[in-house]
Amino acid sequence: MKTVLITGCSSGIGLDAARHMRARGWRVITTCRKPQDIEARRAEGFDVVPLELADEDSVARAAQTALSLGRIDALVNNAAFAIPGASEDLPRGALRAIFEANLFGTHDLTVRLLPHFRQHGGRVVNISSVLGLVGIPWRGAYVATKFAMEGLTDVLRVEMADTGVRFVLIEPGPIATKIRLNSIPHFERWIDWQASPRAEQYRATLLRRLYEPAAKKDRFELPPAAVSARIAMALEDVNPRPRYYVTTPTYLSGIGRRLLSTRALDWFARRS
Repeated sequence: MKTVLITGCSSGIGLDAARHMRARGWRVITTCRKPQDIEARRAEGFDVVPLELADEDSVARAAQTALSLGRIDALVNNAAFAIPGASEDLPRGALRAIFEANLFGTHDLTVRLLPHFRQHGGRVVNISSVLGLVGIPWRGAYVATKFAMEGLTDVLRVEMADTGVRFVLIEPGPIATKIRLNSIPHFERWIDWQASPRAEQYRATLLRRLYEPAAKKDRFELPPAAVSARIAMALEDVNPRPRYYVTTPTYLSGIGRRLLSTRALDWFARRS
């Protein structure tokens, strides 16, 4: 039985991936931040490691605890959050907070496990996003972390090629998760939208998207199971691809980056 450590298993992609990989015969170690989520995962029979990616001491404890449970064959870096808002309204503290969790903590956990993976072989699967391929308005903070993750993963994949440790990116598009709902406290903490020169645009667009139930489902939206299927491929394929796309917008964005001019991509982003 192989073992995978998956971060961000409170809900959404992480939780679905944990259940999916366990059903495929893997031993799954999950991580969560909140006590109630930790207890919920334990009630399902998962091994659970408390983890706050923005806290360096928490990352160190989580890595040590996970390794004490035995051999780990793979790491799935899924945990992340968003701070919606116009980029000109992002204070320095907001960018610091989101990078601490989405990139710095994720990288810290990864490198703490790399010595173990060097000994036994291993795979690191980083959950990126279509927003790691193209940027769209109101998502500047999240886009920045995912672009950074893409670049760092590409370099690690090349640097670690001689070690047997494989690095893989998974790039979902619209997935039915709670990320929008979970982003509201971060928006309310960091974005002073009423003082923004774009206050009217906030009222007309972002506030409605955040606080009002969607009138209809995004036509390209898929359930978390679609991502879990790609995670299984990344973990189990003998020769995994460097990237796995999920959802039509991700495929279109990947093609667009290769074929379209920057001006054409900007036009596409404005329409999004």
